[in-house]
Amino acid sequence: MAERSLINGEKNHKKLEPASADHNMTHAGNAVLDYFPLTEECHHYTRRSDVDWDIQKYWAQRYSIFSLYDEGIHMTDDAWFGVTPEPVANKVAEDLAALTSKSKTVLIDMFAGAGGNVIAFALSKRWSTIIAIEKEPSVIACAQHNANIYGVYEQITWIKDDSFSYLAANSSTIDPSKTVIFASPPWGGPGYTTDKIFNLDTMSPYSIKQIQSACKGMDSALYLPRTSDLRQIAKLAPGEEKIEVVQYCMEGASKALVAYIPAVVAATSRNSNGRG
Repeated sequence: MAERSLINGEKNHKKLEPASADHNMTHAGNAVLDYFPLTEECHHYTRRSDVDWDIQKYWAQRYSIFSLYDEGIHMTDDAWFGVTPEPVANKVAEDLAALTSKSKTVLIDMFAGAGGNVIAFALSKRWSTIIAIEKEPSVIACAQHNANIYGVYEQITWIKDDSFSYLAANSSTIDPSKTVIFASPPWGGPGYTTDKIFNLDTMSPYSIKQIQSACKGMDSALYLPRTSDLRQIAKLAPGEEKIEVVQYCMEGASKALVAYIPAVVAATSRNSNGRG
């Protein structure tokens, strides 16, 4: 992307209150609170001197990560390493909407993190249902808080769970014909930047094969390191289908790539109907 797109800075967020027990939802046998309060691990840094040295360069880019940072954006220290910059998240949301059949109206974000991507998906107004999964209480609390700042908290169903467990437990109720998976998994820390070609099979803690195995029945978009091994991505293509890979850049530098992968089931169905 040559230009940065910013979101209107209107102060449209409201105070969030923890849900009482009778307002809990039950999903796949697990109680899912509407709201997770911020913890001592959630920070809104305003001074460089308060920021640990290893995240200072990310804090310096805070307005590229969240344009509304000064409105009270919170993140855990680890979340700084994985959050998608806002202009990139907006463009990914735009591209996913354009590449996806209009019959698909449900989006599941497997690794919601501090909310960078799922906020962009909600702002796109493309999806009738958006499910954000995050297993760390402090991180999902940040994501909810940040989504509220952008005015989209109530447009998202929040699930505190392991994403693989959630998908497995809800496999009978998730409709692959209507659902798209977005996955921005952990890349194993900033050490990935030293790899000339990033090995997706050893990506930690989840390999590309583990992720694809969980979501291969649905169209998916995988947000991966810019140096990812394209040969490994190509092997994920179902049948004769092709995978579209897009590099996303800011200020002339690639930040990441996204592999848009057709569903295995959908590809099999198309082949059986003679549509190739």
